[in-house]
This record gives sequence, C-alpha cells and structure tokens, in this order.
Amino acid sequence: MEALFVSTLVVAVSELGDKTQLLALLLAARFRRPVPIILGIACATVANHVLAGAAGTWVRSAIAPQLLRWLLAVSFFAIALWALVPDKLEQETQPAGRYGAFLVTLIAFFFAEMGDKTQLATAMLAAKYGALLQVVAGSTLGMLCADVPAVLLGNAVRSLPLKAVRLAAAALFAALSAAVLLGHFALA
Repeated sequence: MEALFVSTLVVAVSELGDKTQLLALLLAARFRRPVPIILGIACATVANHVLAGAAGTWVRSAIAPQLLRWLLAVSFFAIALWALVPDKLEQETQPAGRYGAFLVTLIAFFFAEMGDKTQLATAMLAAKYGALLQVVAGSTLGMLCADVPAVLLGNAVRSLPLKAVRLAAAALFAALSAAVLLGHFALA
C-alpha cells in the first residue's frame, strides 16, 4: 500500500502547474466537455505510466541495490531542481474538432507526458518498489487528483499560487532524495 500512497502523493504534487495540467485547462476551455477529457487523461496516463513503470521495474532488476539507491537519490534530487522551473505549455495549438474531445485528449496527453517529471517519477517509484500495479495506479490517481479539478474548475485553478506549489514539489522530491540516501526510504 505504501507504493500506492507515495506514488499518488508524488505525482499529484508534481503535476500541479505542470504542462499537462495546463493542457487540461486548454482542452477544457476548447471542448467544454469534461467527461471525455477526464477519460482521455485517465487512459493516456495509464498507457504512459505503464510504460514508465515497466522501464523502472526493468531497471530494478538490472542494477545492483546500492547503485540503484544512488541513482534514485540523484534522480529525485534532479526532479526537485526541475520542479523549481516554471512549466508552460510550449504549443497552444487548436486541436482538430473532428476527432472529438476524448481522442484529442488521449493523444495529446500521451505525448505531452513523454519525458515529463511525472513519467520519470513513475519510473523511479517502480524501480524503488518493484510493485508495478500499485505504482501505476497511484501515479494515475495522482495525475487525476491534479488534473480533474483543472478540467472541472477551469479558470479558478489558474489562480493557485504556482510558485508555492513548485517549491512544495521541490521540497518533496529533495526529501525523497535524502530519505533514499539515509536509508529511511529503503528499497522494498
């Protein structure tokens, strides 16, 4: 259960203000159809995070535990630094209306998540825990915890103090890095 809870918390916090959350706001404004957008986000996240989790599980089996501990600590610290950088949606293109909200969201979210900090966090958490289903379920739940309000509340979510959220995310990842190095976040 720890893998599920930690994955949910880590992804939910790191998704706040992320480019995919901005994409959720953009899609909500464009389509004004929350259910297909939320379903698209969920399906894209599951597909993307299964791939990330599988990669993390493979890394866990291929790397010695002591080296894995150092790699995880460095990776968590790198994401802490990355979280300090404001994220913005690089391209605000208007999605083609003929494909519908679900399909546009599914494709856009899947590709926007590639190489994103939440995808990398999912891979690292899968490497740490070796519990692919719990990590993917937690990371998907965390993504939905951050993005569903963005879809449903639209403009109200834009008023969140994103600098404070980025600082909190950075602190969380730095704490995870320290916990791994100190052995308090032992490899399962």
